[in-house]
Amino acid sequence: MAKKPIKRRNALGRGLGALLEDSPAKEKKELDISEAASEAGSMSEIALAEIEVNPFQPRTHFDQEALSELSESIKVQGIIQPITVRKLSKGKYQLISGERRFQASKLAGLERIPAYIRTADDQQMLEMALIENIQRENLNSIEIALSYQRLLTECDLKQEQLGDRVGKNRTTVNNYLRLLKLPPDIQAALRDKKISMGHARAIINIENVDLQLDIFKKIISQDLSVRKVEQLVREAMAPKKPKQEKEKESDGGKEIAKLQSQLASHFGTRVQVKSDGKKGEIKIPFVSVEDLNRILDILEV
Repeated sequence: MAKKPIKRRNALGRGLGALLEDSPAKEKKELDISEAASEAGSMSEIALAEIEVNPFQPRTHFDQEALSELSESIKVQGIIQPITVRKLSKGKYQLISGERRFQASKLAGLERIPAYIRTADDQQMLEMALIENIQRENLNSIEIALSYQRLLTECDLKQEQLGDRVGKNRTTVNNYLRLLKLPPDIQAALRDKKISMGHARAIINIENVDLQLDIFKKIISQDLSVRKVEQLVREAMAPKKPKQEKEKESDGGKEIAKLQSQLASHFGTRVQVKSDGKKGEIKIPFVSVEDLNRILDILEV
């Protein structure tokens, strides 16, 4: 009786990929993926030593006194709100949000901290970290503006999407973004709380940088209120006329000039009003699409 031919397992014919399917490395990779998936969305106690800080952290300065106070609170009350991390590998995590709690916990001498574990790629990490900080941390105006700018450029968001993400309307978002057009000296003063957001919003309506800096110096040296700064800005933006023409200006012309000044203050740009007593025109210039959108928002168009 003829023997049946022995079927040989043609390993070479299966290819390198087939051989690797049974490899220990593949089994370990599948185990790591399964383990990461099972942890995602859960809350665990994680060793502080296993957590690295978030490279996308938008906050550039932490008040040391406030950090010490939080540390003392943690010693007494513990961590009330867990931090959020993503798992990089076994025993290694990266902070998404909660760096103040993380740093204060280290100051308090804790070894472990409660944390939510999430899965995220780098862009998601950046977006989550920025939005988390904007919504929950006491960022200064410049840090918020920079965070908005990063969300627009690095996360490829449009202003409408950004507004939805952070729960702000487009006008508010645009007001923060305009702060980044101010000279560095004024931005630094706003960051260091030497001037307020109201001061900055008034100054930014002036296009001339030298005039912006001149008014800024007066704010610092004379401790001017926001209302006084707004008045200086209105005066600076009012159209200048020769003395002879001012003397000949009729009452109607004075009303037009007053209206022109009020509209310039309202729209944050120079406005031209022309009238012959019966008809006329109002011109509102804009310098960019963003500036046009800002004006349209004011007009509620």
